[in-house]
Amino acid sequence: MSNSPLITARELHEQLSAGERPVLLDVRWQLGDPHGHEHYLAGHLPGAVYVDLDTELARPGAPRDGRHPLPEPADLQAAARGWGLRTGEPVVVYDAVRATAAARAWWLLRWAGVAVVRVLDGGLDAWTAAGFALETGEVIPEPGDIVLESGRLPSIPLDRVPAYVREGVLLDARAGERYRGETEPIDPHPGHIPGAISAPTTANLGPDGRFLPAAELRRRFTDLGVRADRPTGVYCGSGVTAAHQILALQVAGFDAALYPGSWSQWSNHADLPRARGAE
Repeated sequence: MSNSPLITARELHEQLSAGERPVLLDVRWQLGDPHGHEHYLAGHLPGAVYVDLDTELARPGAPRDGRHPLPEPADLQAAARGWGLRTGEPVVVYDAVRATAAARAWWLLRWAGVAVVRVLDGGLDAWTAAGFALETGEVIPEPGDIVLESGRLPSIPLDRVPAYVREGVLLDARAGERYRGETEPIDPHPGHIPGAISAPTTANLGPDGRFLPAAELRRRFTDLGVRADRPTGVYCGSGVTAAHQILALQVAGFDAALYPGSWSQWSNHADLPRARGAE
């Protein structure tokens, strides 16, 4: 099996046709669209189990915690067992929104110690474009026995965020207009963390919605100041698209830490500085 965190639709189809059964997780979520489960029921990869990002890949929290705080490990383990995850079995995650939601599941499961988690490159669109079938309705698997432990991937608490600006690079994965403070559709204040570098996740993908080749991604991140010998941190609005950036960084051969609270947490602390415009 490839060491890449990505898997193509054809590779996955070949695995399934050969009788290999990775656990398939459908993370159908999009900001402003509360109907992910209904979209899943209308058509999903054969055998895929639905995962709710808001309730299973995050925990409730006060605004000062951010919109999508990391779930408690025990809660994530209970959810993962409900998805049918078993110790040692590989997992494939996908969505229908350019891997942004799937990347959150990928990051969390790797953070919690699942050894083999891959993201379907191009998501549902790549699967259907290749002519592969969907199925409808709910999939309820046999409960799994997975044991999860947090902290296997690095994350950044609020008080450590400035250190990434001083000692390394802090990438802002949101759209450029949100970084510059020209618009802010959901968080209490516009702008960005002072010293952060604008790096929208949309530039990680080609026109077909698939990730750019590793060499192109490596050039992109090197141009943004990423180096193997200094720390890289990533944030976004609420810790979802930042995971997409970390996925792209891994494809490029770089490690990075997630700031889970992201701008939704930072901008809810009145004592923290905010910057606007291009940096």
